[in-house]
Amino acid sequence: MTTTKKNMLPSGLVNNLQEVLSRKGGNFKNDKRDEHKKFEAAGDSTETSTSASDENDSSKPVVLVTNGEGIDSLGLAYLVQALVGSGLYNVHVCAPQSDKSVSGHSVTVRETITVTPSEIEGATAYEVSGTTVDCVSLALSGALFSWSKPLLVISGINRGSSCGHHMFYSGVVAGAREALICGVPSLSISLNWKKEESQDSDFKNAVTVTLPLVAAAIRDIEKGVFPKSCFLNIEIPTSPSTNKGFKLTMQSMWRSAPNWLAVSANRHPSSAAHFMSNQQSLGLQLAQLSRDASAAGAAHRISTRRQNVEVESVGAVKSDNKVKKFFRLEFINKEEENADEDLDFKALDNGFVAVTPISLCPQIESDILTAASDWISGVFMAD
Repeated sequence: MTTTKKNMLPSGLVNNLQEVLSRKGGNFKNDKRDEHKKFEAAGDSTETSTSASDENDSSKPVVLVTNGEGIDSLGLAYLVQALVGSGLYNVHVCAPQSDKSVSGHSVTVRETITVTPSEIEGATAYEVSGTTVDCVSLALSGALFSWSKPLLVISGINRGSSCGHHMFYSGVVAGAREALICGVPSLSISLNWKKEESQDSDFKNAVTVTLPLVAAAIRDIEKGVFPKSCFLNIEIPTSPSTNKGFKLTMQSMWRSAPNWLAVSANRHPSSAAHFMSNQQSLGLQLAQLSRDASAAGAAHRISTRRQNVEVESVGAVKSDNKVKKFFRLEFINKEEENADEDLDFKALDNGFVAVTPISLCPQIESDILTAASDWISGVFMAD
């Protein structure tokens, strides 16, 4: 049985969110069509007249868009296109130049990152050599953009669910979390992508699904009634156009099972290239790699110097009496039964748009606090 991770939010806040989402859920399809028509109508009138002055129009609310999969991802492209096409927002983009979708809340320190302008029609955009959190932190620092802070940060749309414990690995969720840490309201958005079912057009439908919630968030931020103690993680089902509406959910303890596989260097030239780049003699390493990578399956080698036997991974590379082994991490989905319908992944599987408030509050549940306190007291008493 899957358990929940409580968000530690005030009951009033949860009730308000539930009420809003319930209203949206009841008339969701009509609301969605009406909201999309507004965006399309605004887009038709502004698409051909977008200019640099429009991008810096101080009369429009500033929206910052980032993501975890890189600035060239379809999810970000469709989202920015819709926001720009609406003509309602001053859209800025600061996103990783490469895929950082499983980077978690990592930041780049003791290294210099590069920032390069990126061409996205109607938006001011930069691609960054660092992580998603680097992008948000830099964008909100005042060192990159002329404005002090955006009204809203949107992180997404990510390819793949970020439910449950995946939130700790997720770069797209970390982008929204970093914004909240900096005091800026934020949303993280993911599409429950499935290889055998999903197609690129689903990102376009996912944008259509989320536009009403984005518009509502911006409206309520301007009114000063949007939640300040949390950000919202939005999970869109595999078939966005046939979703059952919005559902307020709780973060679950669900996670995929990690599976580490030994792999051959000759099947993963990028790993081999990284290995060789750190060596002094490229020619010698190429020769060694060619000899060692041809082995199929694990091999036993006897080290005459150390008089012991070492088992190598498939295609392991030996240099300077050290063995380089190659492994690849894959996640295997686990089947969950008898799960609470209000958990994020369960609602998502049932076809709902799961909206989970995520708090930064470090409070610990009373039973956990009691157990830890008893253990610590016992340790000190034993000493």
